[in-house]
Amino acid sequence: MRKLVVSTFISLDGVVQAPGGPQEDTSGGFPYGGWMVPYADEIIGGHVRNLMAAPFELLLGRRTYDIFAGHWPHIPADSPTRHLADRLNGATKHVATHRPEALPWRGSQALRGDLVDAVRALQRQDGPDLLTFGSSDMVRQLLAAGLVDDLWLLVYPVMFGRGRRMFGDDAQPSAFRLAHAGSTSGGVLLTRYLREGQPPRTGSFDTVA
Repeated sequence: MRKLVVSTFISLDGVVQAPGGPQEDTSGGFPYGGWMVPYADEIIGGHVRNLMAAPFELLLGRRTYDIFAGHWPHIPADSPTRHLADRLNGATKHVATHRPEALPWRGSQALRGDLVDAVRALQRQDGPDLLTFGSSDMVRQLLAAGLVDDLWLLVYPVMFGRGRRMFGDDAQPSAFRLAHAGSTSGGVLLTRYLREGQPPRTGSFDTVA
């Protein structure tokens, strides 16, 4: 079994919409696109490089796929992000899409049939872990099915009160273990949580002596 690793930039109130730019995702009239950009620094860059250090295959929703496909193949050779571009461009990409005929990014293939069944089948295969960025609609379905093994959350000190969220009321109750925590001078929390494989424990203070 290979793991499903989800990495996302998230606000204090759980919004994951359009962190990278004003026009990234304006659906619902969201006016705050690009909210992560003012906090960019070397610590966050190192966090992302660590995430992508081991071999991986990408698992992406269609919206995130289109954003990535329009950006990473066009990074100049002398760009400071060229190493990340090479890693992403060279990876196999599994895409949840209703338009399988239009996947121009090298190494892309559409998931077939039911999303949850298709991802379960990928997890049973031999190979590198599956790595997901963004793709909030897809991740919500995978959280509901209990398929996410590893959460890398970058929590930004902002709040919007509106926007697309990744965690829904249908997420499967699960316990996670904090495997890493750090912060930047700008107040961004960098965390990694590993699924414990059991529902959350509960208790009562009435039973405490």
